[in-house]
Amino acid sequence: MKDENCIFCRIANGEIPSRTIYEDERFRVFLDLSPAAKGHALIVPKEHYANLYELPEDLAADVMRLAKRQAAVMTEKLSCDGFQLVQNNGKCAGQTVFHFHMHLIPRYRSDGQNIAWEPGSPSDAELDGVKAQILS
Repeated sequence: MKDENCIFCRIANGEIPSRTIYEDERFRVFLDLSPAAKGHALIVPKEHYANLYELPEDLAADVMRLAKRQAAVMTEKLSCDGFQLVQNNGKCAGQTVFHFHMHLIPRYRSDGQNIAWEPGSPSDAELDGVKAQILS
């Protein structure tokens, strides 16, 4: 299924030009137009899934395999110092386009980015409570 109003559906299916670095029958990988670092790219399925929760498990596994391959190629070709995979679900998590996508972000010591979070310091009781909530 495709969503004709979805910009990533249109890019993934070649209706909107992109700087594609990989394509097969199910995915397109293209450079982000607002990159966090040199080489920042997106893996986008050609079918429309709003987020990770809608993505079929077999496709989710294939996304990770593709991310691994692309990260290796990009690390070699761009000589980056590290690599981040980022995947956001929901507005409060930073998702801005509601078509599943994974960010491939080469990292460089001097890129000036801080794509991180402030570590919390929960008590043992809080951690035990969260564990119980998840397992209930």
